[in-house]
Amino acid sequence: MPSPESYTLLLAAASACEDKKAEDIRILALDPAESGLTDYFLICNGTNDRQNVAITDEIELRLKREFGAYPNSVEGRRQGEWILMDYVDFIVHVFSAEKRAFYGLERLRKSATTISVAELNAELKAAITSTRAAAKKAPAKSPAKKAAPAKDPAKKAAKKASSAKKPATKTAKKAAKAK
Repeated sequence: MPSPESYTLLLAAASACEDKKAEDIRILALDPAESGLTDYFLICNGTNDRQNVAITDEIELRLKREFGAYPNSVEGRRQGEWILMDYVDFIVHVFSAEKRAFYGLERLRKSATTISVAELNAELKAAITSTRAAAKKAPAKSPAKKAAPAKDPAKKAAKKASSAKKPATKTAKKAAKAK
């Protein structure tokens, strides 16, 4: 099961797509038995190559600024027809309408279930609730008091000796100059 952080990142990426007017935004929850690479696909398309680049730029900027998350790799940004952004737990696919129809990722991933942003929000809330419930069940640990580090008498003596030598040498030099 993906972490609440993964859900939050995926929702932020979907929101960035909406803000840049991406069309036909879909989130596919992949079957774990079929896909060991990632948990989700976020698929959308723009009306032209420049909009596709703008969508991916917004996703990358928002996830970096709000969460400090960077994609592991970005492919196809230069061409702009199909841009893939790998965030490990989910992969973003931004297509041109023609390329999306041609490749048909939704058709290829028949075992994947399409989920809406509202369903993803509900999953996030459930994950947070279960995490909090697990935290409440765990016994509260009292903070252990740290024992003061044992002072090494040899180090203490060496420190005193080195500090004692410095002033002595200065005074000896001053006395030598005075003579």
